[in-house]
Amino acid sequence: MNKETVKTTKEELNNQKSSELESRVIEIKRVARVVAGGRRFRFRATVVVGDSQGRVGIGVAKANDVTTAINKANYCAEKNIIKVPRKGQTIPYYVEATFGSAHILLRPASPGTGIIAGGPVRAVLEAAGIHDILSKVLGSHNKINNVKATFKALKMLKELVEKDKSIKKDKINKIKKGKE
Repeated sequence: MNKETVKTTKEELNNQKSSELESRVIEIKRVARVVAGGRRFRFRATVVVGDSQGRVGIGVAKANDVTTAINKANYCAEKNIIKVPRKGQTIPYYVEATFGSAHILLRPASPGTGIIAGGPVRAVLEAAGIHDILSKVLGSHNKINNVKATFKALKMLKELVEKDKSIKKDKINKIKKGKE
């Protein structure tokens, strides 16, 4: 295989990854910077991307116009994708996370419950492919902080699952040593 063939296959893989990801705009806000002549206005976009199969990412970006801000936020979100552990249609453990003054609680739910969550949290969970979950937002109702707190909770969930797997392996090894 020559270099051109390798490059095209890499580009095709990147296009497949971005094409299967669904993007959802959480918030578009006009922000201002004060300069000597007055205020300079820009737009800030918050975007969530996910494939509904356990992969989700968030991105926040600013630009002089809305479409550029959304495109930049999409790019940032695709760079920040994580794999979320799921147990059927829900999450395996209860988890809490804090970002700024936003505090989020995520609790597994029985099948058929649906997503019991507010706007920004619901968007992140739907993008991750979680269908049955209970959540509560405490503290701040700032959309960006709620999205980041939810993302942090999902990252913590990943760490809990890895920790649980290592504990189970240790128990199995101890049982095997006891039988020998």
